[in-house]
Amino acid sequence: RGVCPLSRPRRVWSASVRPGPGRARGPPPPAPRAAPPPPPRLSVVAPCPGEVMLVSTGARDDASIPYMERTREYYLALGYGNPYRWARYDEAPFAPLTKPLGASRLALITTAAPQRPDAGDQGPGAKLNAASKFYRVYSVPVDTPPDLRIAHVSYDRVHTAARDPNTWLPLARLREAVAVGRVGALTARIHGAPTNRSQRTTVERDAPELLQRCREDGADVVLLVPT
Repeated sequence: RGVCPLSRPRRVWSASVRPGPGRARGPPPPAPRAAPPPPPRLSVVAPCPGEVMLVSTGARDDASIPYMERTREYYLALGYGNPYRWARYDEAPFAPLTKPLGASRLALITTAAPQRPDAGDQGPGAKLNAASKFYRVYSVPVDTPPDLRIAHVSYDRVHTAARDPNTWLPLARLREAVAVGRVGALTARIHGAPTNRSQRTTVERDAPELLQRCREDGADVVLLVPT
């Protein structure tokens, strides 16, 4: 009996994979996939007494920095028994200005540290210097530009050398704003906020003291410049 040719099993080839002379039948094998880059590796180093840094090795340039994870590992490396817990405030007071900025008195708060001759190198390009940290709120007159440095904090020392003091003490820029009427006036003092690791110390001691000093100076608005 005859068999209908349409009932026979057939193999259909696309134009791109049709077999030719000396070529095995079947679709071409998939192109090999590139292996994913290795995850960043963290190493613990001690740049100076009392300080610990986490250095990433092998990370891609375009990879995001796992800042919170690194902070937890940083404090664990310091010897704390529990991971660092970030401060959380479900409600924060909002105090709108009661007058235009051009008629307001502005107080400047910075986390920069007063320069101490006995605390080692604190100049531009200085390495992280834990000895130059300060732990209590301070105030200095605004009329005489104070000598403040940021060698005590961790910043990007690869791409900057902290040569422009306006990045942590924009006093000259604020005076220009006052001169053109953008800001009404500056308070008589500049205040320093310690970068303590203790949230309790910051919330219960340092912040209330800074608020009290700003009120004593008659400040209407505060500019906080962290480093």
